[in-house]
Amino acid sequence: YANLSRADLSRADLSRANLSYANLYGANLTLANLYRADLSGANLYRADLSGANLYRADLTGADLYGANLYRANLSGANLTGADLTGADLTGAIMPDGITHS
Repeated sequence: YANLSRADLSRADLSRANLSYANLYGANLTLANLYRADLSGANLYRADLSGANLYRADLTGADLYGANLYRANLSGANLTGADLTGADLTGAIMPDGITHS
């Protein structure tokens, strides 16, 4: 439930971090390492996750509305119930291993 709204977490190593239900509205997570991070229920509305490593991250029920996921690695991630409306998934590696174009 941490409030990290608009925080600059670019290039941060947040692997295995528990950020469930965190408020990351508009946060800069460019090139962040979120390997196996728990982001279930997190507010990532309009967050910048370009180039982020979200390999095997738990994004269950996360709000990714308008998020920038350009070239993010989402392979193995759990996106069940996540809102990806308006998200930029250009070049992102999706959970099924297919690169989104």
